This record gives sequence, structure tokens and C-alpha cells, in this order.
Amino acid sequence: MNSPQKSPPKDRHLQLMITCLCDAFYDDAARATVEVLEYLGCSINVPAAQTCCGQPAFNAGDWASSRRVVRHTLDVFKEESPVVVPSGSCAAMMHHGTVLEFEKEKDAPAVAAFAARTWELCDYIVNGLGIREIPGKFPARITVHRSCHTRGSASYESALLLLRSIEGLEVLPFDEEEQCCGFGGTFSVSFPHVSKEMGQLKIEHLTADKPDVVAALDMACMMHFGGMMDRQGIAIPRLHVAQIFRDALRQAGHLSPA
Repeated sequence: MNSPQKSPPKDRHLQLMITCLCDAFYDDAARATVEVLEYLGCSINVPAAQTCCGQPAFNAGDWASSRRVVRHTLDVFKEESPVVVPSGSCAAMMHHGTVLEFEKEKDAPAVAAFAARTWELCDYIVNGLGIREIPGKFPARITVHRSCHTRGSASYESALLLLRSIEGLEVLPFDEEEQCCGFGGTFSVSFPHVSKEMGQLKIEHLTADKPDVVAALDMACMMHFGGMMDRQGIAIPRLHVAQIFRDALRQAGHLSPA
């Protein structure tokens, strides 16, 4: 089943799904997302009752449990405004995975409508709001991991467009850009040795030219290869793209320092 066509935003009011990983491990990525969106003129609702997108159960094949999580999410994000997600995998789950698992359910139309108004952060900024540059400064050489879940969407290309607009920032090419990092959610649990080898190869490519920062659109991938980098003593910082946007705006004086 094809994913529904995205609904264009009517204004700059949105709901923010901060994701489980932001909540548990990457709270600064969530803060950076809020700061950047508010700088861009957005008003933001962050529903306190939000939990998970349902992807872990979906990937494990437990669609019944995943559907229970998704139904809760639909109830929490019941406003008709866009739902913006600073994670390629969670956004893909809400925009595509939910439509698959609800295909034969009575509430499939409601799920499809929800999917149509769900956006990954960079895709929303560029293709929802029509913003094509971040007026900031970030003097650094970076590599940008492309997560598997951003394929088939405009997220990665949107992120590169915004990153390349930042003064002083250079996005470095690297080998096997399309290669998976090896995490894949439950894949890393079911096939840990394969997952580790894939992650090692990804690290070697991402760090080959000794970038100042390794960036990603997805905290799950960043947690996987970032943890491996830490264990190997590779001290290159990893940042979510929202943190780079926020820090660039700060360095140019558009946002107050932390």
C-alpha cells in the first residue's frame, strides 16, 4: 500500500512528537528542535501523554500490540495540525508503517489521515514551510548519515539543503553512503554479530576523512554507531541535525546562547 500524500500545513502551528529516544537519551535534540521551529515562527504543542510511535512492536511482527500504541498516539495527537518528528525512522513509521498495519482495520481512514499530516523535521521545514536556508554559522566539516528509513522521502535531501546553506559548514562525501548502519531496531538484537559488522563499516566510512562532527537525522542510528564509537575511543562528536541548526543560529546571534 502506498503512503498517503502529505497534507500541506495551513499555518505554522504544529504538534511535536519528541520520540522515545529523545525522551530517554537525546533531550537536547528535542530542545534544539523546539528552538529552531520557534525561530522559524512556529507555535508548538507538545502533548504530555505521548509515548511511542509503535515501531518496535511493528518491526518485531507484533502488529496487534503496535496498533494499540498507534491508536493511543492518534488520540494524543488529535489536533488537525501537522505532527512533526525529529526522527526519520519514527516519521516513516507514522507515515508508512501505520498505513500498512491498519489496512484491514475499521479505523484505517483515521490512520491514513494522521499519516498524511506527519512530517519528519527537515522535510517539514523545506517542503512544508518552504524554507530553504538556515541563516547561521557553523565552521565545521561534517559527514551526514543517511538512515534507511529516510529513503523514499525528501528528508535526507532536505537536511543536506539546509546544512549546505549554513555559513562555514562543509558536508563531506563518503563511501557507501546508502549502506545501513546495522541497527534496524530488533535486527540488532536478532543478529547482533551482523549488526556489529555493519556498524563498524559505517563508522569507518563516516570517519575516514576525520570530520569535526558526524550528523544524523535519526537518533536510533546515532545511538547504535555512536555507542560503538565511544567504546572504541573515537572522540568525534555526534549531533542531530536540529542541534547543528540551533548552534548555527546561536553562533550567528539569531538565538540566545544556552
